[in-house]
Amino acid sequence: MAGTEAVLWFAFRADRLLVYPEENPIGVPRADSLEDLGLKVLFRREIGTLDGRRCLAAELAPDAEPPEGMVFRDLRGLWAGVDEEFFAMAGRAKQIVEWHRTHRYCGRCGAETVSGADELAKECPRCGMFFYPRLSPAVIVLVRRGDNILLARSPGFPPGMYSVLAGFVEPGESIEETIEREICEEVGVEVKNLRYFGSQPWPFPNSLMIGFTADYAGRELRVEPSEIEDAGWYSTDDLPTLPPKVSIARAMIDSFVARHA
Repeated sequence: MAGTEAVLWFAFRADRLLVYPEENPIGVPRADSLEDLGLKVLFRREIGTLDGRRCLAAELAPDAEPPEGMVFRDLRGLWAGVDEEFFAMAGRAKQIVEWHRTHRYCGRCGAETVSGADELAKECPRCGMFFYPRLSPAVIVLVRRGDNILLARSPGFPPGMYSVLAGFVEPGESIEETIEREICEEVGVEVKNLRYFGSQPWPFPNSLMIGFTADYAGRELRVEPSEIEDAGWYSTDDLPTLPPKVSIARAMIDSFVARHA
């Protein structure tokens, strides 16, 4: 039986996190060792502390079965049941486990890699190549037109949910160029007066979301159907279903609403 100071385990079977679904808020296993719970651990890595407890990321065997009272859940499905600190730690664990799983062999010569002892890296013992966890920078932009904001719906969103626009930075682009290209491609409008809002690591799959606000500068909405199902201008008293509060998208929208209440 684990004591009160037991480690918090953010353990993944493929891309699903092991949790206690009935806890409020949702929790992860607290144990000195996952082997004590009958689980086979393929990889583990210390990732920080949460509420004063050590946190470890772990990769479980593909055929792992959840211990009694626990289930494997997709991290996206936990948005409503966890706070920002928990979600951030779970996201960090997910990215590190996925990096380990996909970098077991050198992409240059094919040799099996080994984990670095002092840093988060993998090294090829044959050719000396180093592999670090990869981050994909992405912009996320709240576009304002007077007292309205531009919200759009992507095909993969939960039913009825709308959010601000986002897209990945492409090779050779500045962040400013990415914003102009993505907004033009997705909804056809032009923007101006870019202002930095904040950033958030986002584990789907390994993004760093860099948030900006912008002002509408011209052109009519013209949705690109391969990326956007619907888009429109919304006032603060006519908002659709929004992203969860753990997301920077929701923080940007809530900030706008607070200033225009």
